[in-house]
Amino acid sequence: MYIQERKNLFRNPRNSSNPYRIMLLLVIIVVLIAVLRSYASGDITPPFIPTPTPTRTVNSFLVEGQTHFQAGNLDKAIEAYRKAITLEPENTSIMVELARIEVYSSNTLTTDQERRDRLAEALSVIDQAKALAPTDTNVLAARAFVLNWYANPILAGADAEARQNEAESEALMAIQLDSTNTLALIYYTEILTDQYKWVQAQEYMQQAVNRGQESMDLHRVHAYLYEVLGEYSLAIDEYLKAIEITPNLTFLYNSVGRLYRQLQQWDLALEYFDKAASLNEQLGIKDPIPYMAIANTYIRMPESSPMIAARNAYKALTLNPYNPDTYGQVGVIYYRARNYEGSIPALQCAVMGCDVAVSCAAREEDPCVSQIAMEGLPLSDTTVLYYYTYGSVLAGLHRPGDDYCTRANQVFSIIRASYSEDAVIMGIVKAGEDICSGN
Repeated sequence: MYIQERKNLFRNPRNSSNPYRIMLLLVIIVVLIAVLRSYASGDITPPFIPTPTPTRTVNSFLVEGQTHFQAGNLDKAIEAYRKAITLEPENTSIMVELARIEVYSSNTLTTDQERRDRLAEALSVIDQAKALAPTDTNVLAARAFVLNWYANPILAGADAEARQNEAESEALMAIQLDSTNTLALIYYTEILTDQYKWVQAQEYMQQAVNRGQESMDLHRVHAYLYEVLGEYSLAIDEYLKAIEITPNLTFLYNSVGRLYRQLQQWDLALEYFDKAASLNEQLGIKDPIPYMAIANTYIRMPESSPMIAARNAYKALTLNPYNPDTYGQVGVIYYRARNYEGSIPALQCAVMGCDVAVSCAAREEDPCVSQIAMEGLPLSDTTVLYYYTYGSVLAGLHRPGDDYCTRANQVFSIIRASYSEDAVIMGIVKAGEDICSGN
């Protein structure tokens, strides 16, 4: 029998296995198992699901920071610029702007330590910028600005002169590298003003003005120069121009109010302090400074209003009950308003510190709910007023059997240790000591 081709006589060829097909199926199974495991562990997320946190760009943070600055919320502006730097840690332009805002924000803080800490942050930022771009004139100008504000003797102590000299050196270097840098001219003017070199300050200010670049910094420094020269009306005009450019910075309104108070234009002074307070309220900023300014204005007016002054001082204390400096300012206002008994707990909290009960008494909180104890402020040029006022009121209210003179003499001895060469302060201290000694 002849068979022409081989045929499957005993099985169906459709049932035969293909090794390539089996291998492909095994690969698909392995891949599916891997995908399912990755999905279960979270390594793979389903498509078209938005990420939990949208990615922010540097520009978005810069726009946010500038918006907050224009709105007057400096703390939020600082936060936005810091986030921008984390995305571009070598962008010196961002560092310059952050340092500038941090310096201005120090003007809204109430205690020396708060201001010192904020300026230290600004110096750290601008030092990073200079390490990256040592000859960038904007960096040098900004560093001069930071150092000059940080050279305040109350804040810098023994380092004040060195910081101001370094500030001058940085500003001059910026001007030598680029004589058209307006910010360098502006900040150098401020340095010269602080050094009492007023003729030179006017010359550099005129150069900055001639550049024709309007800015808040230009008008603020020009106003400061006029203020130091005693040209209060011209200073007010410049501050108002600065306000037109940045209408939500409360420290500018406080400066205008202070100058009107110096001119004894009481209603205008109160108007601008009130604008600062209202602006803070709109922004949700708890700043006691405008209320303190209002209280001090009412105390100084020819027809003083002690009750109104006390109410504004109390408002300031409710806004910032954790700051011993606020207690000190309130205590002084109460004292000047002849509320001598009421001034004692507030001044005690500022000078010697106080427990919860005394701080509640200072805030007139009854029943005492807030558990706020207070550490006293160290003696300084800023706080010495609180010290001798506290000692004086204790001595003046001393009666047989109380401990007021014991406490007063303790305060006076602290003052003597640091201010024995100051005739005015020693005169106040001796008067209190004489009361306690019976002379």
